[in-house]
Amino acid sequence: MVPIVGCGNFAAHGGLRRGLRVIGAAVLLGGAAAVAAGAENRPGVRATWTEVNSLEELRRHASEPGARIRLRPGEYRVESAPTRHFFALTGRGSKWDLTGVRLIVDTKLFRQFGPAKGPEPYYCVFLLAGDDIEFFGARIETAGDLPGLQSKNKIFSVTGSRVVLRDVELITAGSSPWGYGSLYGISGGDVRKMNGIRVGWPARDVQVLRCRVQMRAMGHGIFVQGASGTVIRDCVVEGLLRPTEDILAECAGYAFERSFLAKGRNYSEGVRLGPKGEILPGEMVALSEDGIRMYADGGSGRPTGPTVIEHCRVTRMRRGICTALGPAADRIVDCEVRECVTAGFTVGSGDVVEQGRADAKYGEALCVPGGGARGAVAEVTLLDSRQGRANDLVAVINGRDHRIRLRAESDDFIPPGWRIEMASRSGYAFYQRRTPGAERIELRNETTAAVVLGDDAVSNGVRSRGAVTGREEVRSRNRIAVAPGNP
Repeated sequence: MVPIVGCGNFAAHGGLRRGLRVIGAAVLLGGAAAVAAGAENRPGVRATWTEVNSLEELRRHASEPGARIRLRPGEYRVESAPTRHFFALTGRGSKWDLTGVRLIVDTKLFRQFGPAKGPEPYYCVFLLAGDDIEFFGARIETAGDLPGLQSKNKIFSVTGSRVVLRDVELITAGSSPWGYGSLYGISGGDVRKMNGIRVGWPARDVQVLRCRVQMRAMGHGIFVQGASGTVIRDCVVEGLLRPTEDILAECAGYAFERSFLAKGRNYSEGVRLGPKGEILPGEMVALSEDGIRMYADGGSGRPTGPTVIEHCRVTRMRRGICTALGPAADRIVDCEVRECVTAGFTVGSGDVVEQGRADAKYGEALCVPGGGARGAVAEVTLLDSRQGRANDLVAVINGRDHRIRLRAESDDFIPPGWRIEMASRSGYAFYQRRTPGAERIELRNETTAAVVLGDDAVSNGVRSRGAVTGREEVRSRNRIAVAPGNP
């Protein structure tokens, strides 16, 4: 079942989620106690853990090198902060054990200090800026009736090198306008986001392990900006979807006040629109952005370096795992993407997808959108794509010198008439300024979907169970072998 968020909730609070209240738990108070732990006997590294009983005490150790801080298990409300970075952990080699801790962060804090400026122009709950920090165990929720003052809000920002962030659970809330995904833009204007985990410049060799992000706000689950050598492993990102009929049924609220006209025209991040931006029935909207996403850089020409994503699962986001927008060659291994609206895996030059699994219920399972993409390698197994809506694409493949293998867990999982398009502006490739080419690509299609060759498909090798179609002149410029059994 696709989760449908009730339309009355969005209208009632101008796009904010209704019914999410700060839990009235008293902040635990008391003195610190030293707790025995394994001695490390390294210079500048504390050999015992210090247990603290309040957030104020935790902050007092934030800049201490080699600190070993354990926050007493319990429920804490975060209702005040000294700066836009509510907890700035800068102590080199420090460790932070928040096992059994639930933090409830009032979203009003994301507007307390006015617009953010300077080298780190954003609000966040935890800034992990010290090198060699290890942070683990917390469950953190943002809650409240106010969105942030600006769009750049997040729970974690990791800028230290060799940081390990592990075993945390995040629940995001507090974005605006909530309930419409990307229909009204992705930044600026009225858009206020609440992201999960950012790994950003100058971070190197960061590990994000066994983290779970439940997105109940506009924003990304996990994203990388200007960092290099990042490993994201065993993580889960889950979002929500909303059919456009639900939006069109509103009798008040953000979309109603704008006559149900979106910001884009014809297409917006996996959602087809009318020529004037009319929101159309029969579409599906992802209420958050990308599950795991690479950005081009961290600002000021600091390019994002190679990233490894292993054993992760993304469900009901806009794009599932998107590495195409980063400049480095990234590696995605044994990951699964389900019910994403724009695309499952979106890859670019030099990217590798090994043992990928994705459905195509609402958007293509695999997209190589850019005509300038070179040398991607992808192996993707199609999961059950029946009972979706507004999509009939298995994959869109553009660029040069890729090696792509597509198969399905069952022939029944791909509805009749579905397609794999090469040299195409369909799906997420809509944003290409001109129709991209497809050249010297080796495609092995072990599904029953047809392969459609666009006019700029040249010198490709296509082996396919499904039919291969295109103008005869185009077909003659490509090596085609159709084998209805097993190619």
